[in-house]
This record gives sequence, C-alpha cells and structure tokens, in this order.
Amino acid sequence: MTSPELLEQILQLAQDAGKAAMRIYNKDFNVEYKDDKSPVTDADLAAHKVILAGLEKLTPELPVLSEESAAISWQERQQWQRYWLVDPIDGTKEFIKKNGEFTINIALIENGEPVLGVVDAPALGVSYLAAQDIGAFKQVGEARIELKVTTKENKGLIRVVGSRSHPSEQLANFLKQFDEVDMVPKGSSLKLCLVAEGAADIYPRLGPTSEWDTGAGHAVAAIAGARVTTVDGGPLKYNQKESYLNPFFIVSALHP
Repeated sequence: MTSPELLEQILQLAQDAGKAAMRIYNKDFNVEYKDDKSPVTDADLAAHKVILAGLEKLTPELPVLSEESAAISWQERQQWQRYWLVDPIDGTKEFIKKNGEFTINIALIENGEPVLGVVDAPALGVSYLAAQDIGAFKQVGEARIELKVTTKENKGLIRVVGSRSHPSEQLANFLKQFDEVDMVPKGSSLKLCLVAEGAADIYPRLGPTSEWDTGAGHAVAAIAGARVTTVDGGPLKYNQKESYLNPFFIVSALHP
C-alpha cells in the first residue's frame, strides 16, 4: 500500500535532490563517461547521495536500485517484492546542454509494477507525482492539478512525443499509421508525463531505455489513465530478468 504521506515525502526528497543538482547545473561541471559511453556528471552523484540518504531514513527496510549503484546481482534482486527504483538524473545529455529537460526520478515498485512515482524537473520548476489509490498530479509552485487522461480516437492530428536525442527510422515507420502527426520533441522521462497531462497523445519508445529511466514516469502516466504497454500489447514490467533494459514500449492516450 502507498500512503499520501509517503507520496509527499518522496516528492520532497526528489525536490531536495533537484536542488542539489541545480547547484551544479548553474556553474561549470565535470562530465565523465561510463563504459557504455553514456555521460555522468557531478550532479548525478550529488542527487544520488541525497536520495539514498533520504530513502534509508524513510524506509530502511526497502532495497534501492539506482542507476548510480546498479551492480546488484540478479540472484539478490529476484527476491525483491518491493523496492525503490531511482534515476538520480534522467536526461544527462539535456543537463549537459543546459536546456532544462532533465529529471529526478523515484519510483516504488511492487511485484513488477510501479505503484508510486515522482518525476521532478528542477530547472523547469515542475513536479509530477502519482500513487495508486491516490491519483496523479502536476505541481508548479504551490499549485497542484490532478491529471486524468482523456482517451481519443486514432484519427486526425496525433501529437507524438519523441526524443530530442534519439530520432529513428523505426519511429518513422510506426508513425505511418496516423493521418497526420505533430511531433513534440522532449528530453528525459518528461515524455511519459506529457501523455499523462494531455500535452501529447502517444509516446512510442522504439529505442533502448533502462528500467530506472521509466519507472517513475510510468507510474505517473498509468495512474493518470494512459496505457503503458510493450509494443505487442503486454504489460511493461520491472525486475523480471537479469538485464535492466526495457523492451520497446508505447505510452498511449489513444483508443486501443
């Protein structure tokens, strides 16, 4: 079960991590590259530390899987029924470009499903938060609005949210099914949140992502009423296999 109190605590924690990241964002920072050539900055590590310390205090009994501490054996992980899934900074490339479209992501996973999620975009001053049985919300300053997806027919102009950093041929082929397409470019897990808030109709992800990239945004989109499925229509699940890579997936507000 998730509680309103836990949701508020995780929101506060994500915002605290966002503040730590912003202190680095606003000055020159160090960029290093991991073995897979993906960039990591001082901010990823600063946000990671804040989140880890906060979760340890709030729920010492729950394990945490973070992009910055992912070397946990499958043998150990497959015992987990309930755990925190964290991406201290999603959209590191956006962070480096300083376009504001990076996010702090914290999700609570139960039996393979995200049941609570917070996505904080500190440079934009926006947070998305959601928990099962409570609802999905967007917060800007003191104002909080509930997010409820209105499904629409798959015809006419379809607003498709796509990656700023990864356009692809597969996506071009996927889009041929629509009469007319308006592309909405966006970085990081904000893409899932745009479908949740009705600013886009569909987000087809036909490229690689890791589980920590999507857990929190998945919770926001699904709890708001969007469908989050693999390309073949099955559920997008977490912690079901040794690899952290997600299958290709689709977040949709269109009628099936």
